Amino acid sequence: MNANAAPGSRILLVDDDRLVLSTLSHGLTGAGYGVSTAESVDDAEAVLASGERPDLVILDVNMPGRSGLELVERLQSFDHIPFMLLTAYSDQEIVDRATVCGALGYLVKPVDTPQLLPAIKAALARAKEIQSLKKTGRQLQGALDSEREISIAIGITMVQYHVGRKAAFELLRKTARSQNRKLAELAADVVMASETLNLGA
Repeated sequence: MNANAAPGSRILLVDDDRLVLSTLSHGLTGAGYGVSTAESVDDAEAVLASGERPDLVILDVNMPGRSGLELVERLQSFDHIPFMLLTAYSDQEIVDRATVCGALGYLVKPVDTPQLLPAIKAALARAKEIQSLKKTGRQLQGALDSEREISIAIGITMVQYHVGRKAAFELLRKTARSQNRKLAELAADVVMASETLNLGA
């Protein structure tokens, strides 16, 4: 395994130029990556439809038929697969579109394996970082939702039992402990029960 390659990383190369596909595929395989190839957007979609989930897609922007940017929309909205773009010429408009679309890299052809390896390594590291941030964001959102439900459940308990906030919290905490449940789970049930009663009122 080459030091440039993350263990087990899989790459999907999409380019209508068979020589480019062959050269880059050979170079990346030699560097320790698992490589799949596609000669068009349709071929790439067929690869993805088969259930294959590469860690990174490297695709040519300008191809006969459907543009690589069409595949980008699917990668972002449906599969959330990181990608880099290749193009035969430098075009600021394409660079801007690539950035807006979330491309993790942009390379102008001709490009060879030694040029590509550092860019791939950086893109994979960035993709991992983004995934970690998304996971942290989901965890934070979950924590905020739990705090909100606990706060609402405390309010419901205060009204129901005519007690203060601290007493209501203690009552919920003791109940959760006696039922061997998390406080957030109990709170969610209290809130749901209250909403159900309100709907039935």
